[in-house]
Amino acid sequence: MVPRGEARTAAILDTALRVLVADGYERFTIDSVAAQAHASKTTIYRRWNNKAELVKSALDAHDANCNDQVPDTGSLRGDLIATLDMLRRKTASIPPTLYSDLMRAMEHDAELADAINRHLTDPGLSPFDAPLSRAVSRGEARADVDRELIHDVAEAMLTHRLTMRATVDDTFIGRLVDDVLIVLVRGGVS
Repeated sequence: MVPRGEARTAAILDTALRVLVADGYERFTIDSVAAQAHASKTTIYRRWNNKAELVKSALDAHDANCNDQVPDTGSLRGDLIATLDMLRRKTASIPPTLYSDLMRAMEHDAELADAINRHLTDPGLSPFDAPLSRAVSRGEARADVDRELIHDVAEAMLTHRLTMRATVDDTFIGRLVDDVLIVLVRGGVS
């Protein structure tokens, strides 16, 4: 039996992400997603206007699911380490090369550029949003903590390491948290 409603949407988004990772954006087609998801193109186009919107929704769903897996460890440091560990594991399902593929495609595809920009700037999809909110409620961070800066610095450092094929091990994550992120969260060195 073919799932309906939210389950059907989730199945299509999972399939879309798999097709995107396997084929890249240029070869990604609604036809391929429909065939592999055992859905009609009409079903897909009823939910998404074009392939850029489908890709954005697939990335949104994947990121939200990954973010939901980050536990509340009870401390800012523990939550930041857990978040970075999740991001490290996430590269197993979405290789860093996918992002460079999308960036190249964005240069000549305005719909994709708009969709990816909306994906990347959605504060609700930041993996650091919940951990920083918990830190504020526990008194470990100021209410005006620059969430965007924390997100940008952490992901830039991880992306750099992954692009350079450098190790992203527990030692690196610990140094990133202790020497950079906690300093930024707490407002710099006194």
